[in-house]
Amino acid sequence: MKLADEIREFIYKEYIEPAQEHSQKQITIKASDVHDKMGLKNRMPAVTGALGTKILERKYGINCIERKGVTNGPNVFFTFLLTKKQEDLS
Repeated sequence: MKLADEIREFIYKEYIEPAQEHSQKQITIKASDVHDKMGLKNRMPAVTGALGTKILERKYGINCIERKGVTNGPNVFFTFLLTKKQEDLS
């Protein structure tokens, strides 16, 4: 599995799925939180790339409605609208 795929899967399991289970309508994810929780070293561009890709949105039925911060820095915040649960995407 590619690193980007691993990051997207981690984002889903750690952030999106729990938010959906609690009926949240949106969630904000900070790139450095993902980077740190995954134990990555010097992979911030991979994290921001995975968070900012349409692949993440299509795969998990979410929509990025806001991105704040520099392009690949640790203080980039992504806000997603949680539109569908994973089981609804089958």
